[in-house]
Amino acid sequence: MPPLKLRFNFSGFPHCCYCCSTPKIPSFTSFQSEANIKSTMDRLTSAARLMIVSDLDYTMVDHHDPENLSLLRFNALWEANYRENSLLVFSTGRSPTLYKELRKEKPMLTPDITIMSVGTEITYGNSMLPDDGWEAFLNDKWDRKIVTEETKKFPELTLQSETEQRPHKVSFNVQKDKAQDIMKTLSKRLEERGLDVKIIYSGGMALDILPQGGGKGQALAYLLKKLKSEGKLPNNTLACGDSGNDAELFSIPDVYGVMVSNAQEELLQWHAANAKDNPKVIHATERCAAGIIQAIGHFNLGPSTSPRDVTDMSDCKMENFVPAYEIVKFYLFFEKWRRGEIENSDLYLSNLKAVCKPSGTFVHPSGVEKSLEECVNTLKKCHGDKKGKQYRIWVDQVLPTQVGSDSWLVSFKKWELCGEERQCCITTVLLSSKNVTVADGLTWTHVHQTWLQGVESASDSTTWFF
Repeated sequence: MPPLKLRFNFSGFPHCCYCCSTPKIPSFTSFQSEANIKSTMDRLTSAARLMIVSDLDYTMVDHHDPENLSLLRFNALWEANYRENSLLVFSTGRSPTLYKELRKEKPMLTPDITIMSVGTEITYGNSMLPDDGWEAFLNDKWDRKIVTEETKKFPELTLQSETEQRPHKVSFNVQKDKAQDIMKTLSKRLEERGLDVKIIYSGGMALDILPQGGGKGQALAYLLKKLKSEGKLPNNTLACGDSGNDAELFSIPDVYGVMVSNAQEELLQWHAANAKDNPKVIHATERCAAGIIQAIGHFNLGPSTSPRDVTDMSDCKMENFVPAYEIVKFYLFFEKWRRGEIENSDLYLSNLKAVCKPSGTFVHPSGVEKSLEECVNTLKKCHGDKKGKQYRIWVDQVLPTQVGSDSWLVSFKKWELCGEERQCCITTVLLSSKNVTVADGLTWTHVHQTWLQGVESASDSTTWFF
């Protein structure tokens, strides 16, 4: 990577500067909790620029990718370009219990909306508030007791774990060669008992029984209707999946769709029979999250080059200041620096100092306060200290608030992963664009961090930087 020129253009994006007269800014501590990170639809005053609705296992998350590179590439793209004015929706067959387990295992972003249990549960925001209206809708012609009684008559059906049995979902495993006959017979018996159900087979083994009104497609249709009633129907929606329980997503009118390259046989068969002539649904040539990025580009839904794919940081050309991109690019630089993937050059550090306000401060999560210049100086000794290790950094829920004509307060969660250990802090950064150009980049004037509650934290201030 060639040395950076002039000011440290790690983000290649807007640089904000501190005004002469200090703007009236809320105290940093008021932003230092996850509850205060704006979430869900209420943070959008108008229609979302893009809504991505993605399955998780083997769609957003590639369990065959130990480095999670495709997921991390998507994370950087989303936080740099979309988080502020778009909606991220995870639509998974997992129950809330297994969904939360996956979040602990993988470097996943926090979605605005979570659809779980094969479209039978919808929740909003960090606190995962349930949608009571959706639950009431699903009660029509649904009786879980009757479903349990009838399924006991099929010895071929093996109940999945207790965590996967939900109020509007009963889940089994069944051998692939027996699935179709059982589905046909069981559907008839449940209908005879007055129920209106939907039986979904996916992944070559999982059989889920839901109310007829349930499912991933119906949940998406419900969300779109709800958003439209609020005057916030997304400009574009992209549905992403890999298995049979994702097929419904591609049947919703005016929704773009991508089947990732590793899509399973049952989804490909459904596509051939039902949507092969639909230009809005494509079969990507890339796996999992990389296929989602490919679809964003294919349908021209917005930027589709992840900051993780930019090898020369000086190549980024921006027309306006973009604080979120600034944050993403800085922490990508920091990751590469500690992994030893860029040269240990004093030029990098001097350029980094150039974008830090001389009197700027950094408040460590432990409460220790340092100057930003001192923090930059400490980077010299940590160059390459994570080389050869599974060390990654990602940022989540990067949300800028303009607090002056040339200043932004940006809140986000900063995560570090090293091997099996992960740490996270709520971070607030004050950026300024005073006396600099877009090409220069924003000036960092203050950084304040606190540990995220419930996540393991570093024991002292010498092992956690920025």
